[in-house]
Amino acid sequence: MRLQEILGFELPIVQAPLAGWQGSELTVAVCNAGGLGSLPCGLLSVDAMVAELSRIRAQTTKPFNVNFFCHEPPTVDAAREAAWRALLAPYLQEFAIDSSESAAAPLRKPFSAAMADALEGFRPAVVSFHFGLPSSDLLQRVKAWGSTIWASATTVAEALWLERHGADAIIAQGFEAGGHRGLFLSEDLTTQVGTLALLPQIVRVARVPVIATGGIAEAKSVAAALSLGAAAVQLGTVYLLCPEATTSEVHRAALKSPRAAHTAVTNLFSGRPARGIVNRLMAELGPMNAAAPAFPSAGNALAGLRKKAESLGIGDFSPLWCGQNASGCREIPAGLLTRALAS
Repeated sequence: MRLQEILGFELPIVQAPLAGWQGSELTVAVCNAGGLGSLPCGLLSVDAMVAELSRIRAQTTKPFNVNFFCHEPPTVDAAREAAWRALLAPYLQEFAIDSSESAAAPLRKPFSAAMADALEGFRPAVVSFHFGLPSSDLLQRVKAWGSTIWASATTVAEALWLERHGADAIIAQGFEAGGHRGLFLSEDLTTQVGTLALLPQIVRVARVPVIATGGIAEAKSVAAALSLGAAAVQLGTVYLLCPEATTSEVHRAALKSPRAAHTAVTNLFSGRPARGIVNRLMAELGPMNAAAPAFPSAGNALAGLRKKAESLGIGDFSPLWCGQNASGCREIPAGLLTRALAS
């Protein structure tokens, strides 16, 4: 039996959770089109998560995925924070921003007992995790509701670890993928490989279904991933121009420009490797910079600068997340796009 038949969605299309770039509207549109819509909760408070889940339940009877981060909150390193702010000082001065009054960046939070308490009443078909898995007690709580556990792997070793520790399906994230890398066993970026190399290797050794993601942008590449053994395909970048996404205007403009062809993995915006369109900050500080504070703190010092620049139509200090293949981005309703991808 196919994965989507087990879970109750029609098409082998999974909308990647786009934390900060979507709400429930995108989730519902994909679900009602026959795919598996996802709601990212890493940037939501418990109350906000409940509100979004309630909206989903009110607008669709289809299964959906709820996604969380699984990182360890960092210990504050005052010296590193000060050095980072000093490195950013020339930009703050250029835009006449007082660093002491800089806006706070959205706080990325790991899955917690409070989130589990609130989520239990909704019992989504899928609960997925990025950066590993939560503690065994939290994982068992989710499994006890009947939810299926998915988690991201960027290497074969991570896939096998996830399977041993309770994942019911593996999301094989190729190096082409936009947004945060799901790596958690090693921070060595030389371990990261492309989707076409990673997917068949994981399929060969995993006993659970494998979902492919990274660089997939049209129906032909969906079909190619399925032919290599993927049970379904997860796509994120392609949805960023849909009207249901909350993508900013500067981000939309970048996605529609030739700049979208030039992406790099960077830690400047959050402290953790993530792929985005190369902009001024990445070009001048280098995409990966050791001065950036640990995830998720790096964005705090940038928040005011990003807000001021975006108000002027400038995306030089914003995380313009994008995979290596933005050719499938289309300004059409997400439901139409979902069906086109599965055609």
